[in-house]
Amino acid sequence: MMQLPARYDHVGSFLRPQYLLEARAQKAQGDISAAQLREVEDKAIAEIVKFQESIGLKSITDGEFRRTYFHIDFLDQLGGVKTDIPVTIRKADGTEELAPPVMKVVGKVHHAKDIQKADFEYLKTQVSSGFTPKVTIPSPTMLHFRGGRAGISKEAYPELDPAFYDDVAKAYGDELQSLYDAGCRYVQMDDTNLAYLCDEKMREAARQRGDDPNELPHRYAKFINKVVARKPQGMLLAMHLCRGNFKSTFAAAGNYEPVAEALLKEMDIDAYFMEYDDDRSGDFRPLRFLPKGKTVVLGLVTTKFGQLESKDVLKRRIDEAAQHAPLEQLALSPQCGFSSTVHGNNIAVEDQRSKLRLVVETADEVWGR
Repeated sequence: MMQLPARYDHVGSFLRPQYLLEARAQKAQGDISAAQLREVEDKAIAEIVKFQESIGLKSITDGEFRRTYFHIDFLDQLGGVKTDIPVTIRKADGTEELAPPVMKVVGKVHHAKDIQKADFEYLKTQVSSGFTPKVTIPSPTMLHFRGGRAGISKEAYPELDPAFYDDVAKAYGDELQSLYDAGCRYVQMDDTNLAYLCDEKMREAARQRGDDPNELPHRYAKFINKVVARKPQGMLLAMHLCRGNFKSTFAAAGNYEPVAEALLKEMDIDAYFMEYDDDRSGDFRPLRFLPKGKTVVLGLVTTKFGQLESKDVLKRRIDEAAQHAPLEQLALSPQCGFSSTVHGNNIAVEDQRSKLRLVVETADEVWGR
């Protein structure tokens, strides 16, 4: 098992600077070219890299500044996949929710081109020595969970098992290899589906699609392991579990218990970023399934709101978690990114800095530098 660069980490996305949002709007209107937008993105990424290094973070991302959505921009570039743009729904309480996009598998899934390689190569030129550039990609389970069997072409895949899972795993393996060849040693897969399977409402939706929510976590563990089997040796592969993070809202709630054994024990992942910023995530008992050699990064600091957590409360919660998994197998991070979509969470740029400093300082005090 590979070890994380530090006892503190972050999930990856950051609030987009206003000038980047304006450039994206100009590109959408046809006022600037894709190459001109990329120049603006390059500038913003160079700045966010310096920001992360100045805080003392050890793993460094490009802030997902080239993406509109954390998942669609990637999945849409796989051969055989077609995604629709998500729809924003205004709820009765005035908040907005992102209705998940429908991802359809319309043909044989394959790695049609290197998706993240050029972005990683630019990121690598900006990251100082002593820091680790990290790439975030959506989890392959997203190609199944959102639509179930109905979302996957019967012509391409009369039977899902093993052909569909093998093809997706190969496509992901090819992408990981291209990143490895470019020098990438740390990849994080963002997965909403296993966290959604902790929520009774989402479990019922899975049943309606013809899936058994008790069986799915074990099937997904096998699916992820097919990807891990193709991972280049010497690459750290982590998974972030998310219950929704659109404009500071959430989509699911529930204790990790229904998925914990499949997730922690059966899946061959090096590290797990698990949301634990409020009561929605339940208690730490599911961590009892964590085997030796793996790390759970506790997402105790929220990215949804600006109010700063108390260091004492964070330390107390780390102690509680350590009653169920060894302290040396735990680490600390915010619960999610600050901007899973281009829209960003309802949080100020200076709060973003304060929250990350808090994570670094607290982790240093708990585990030592």
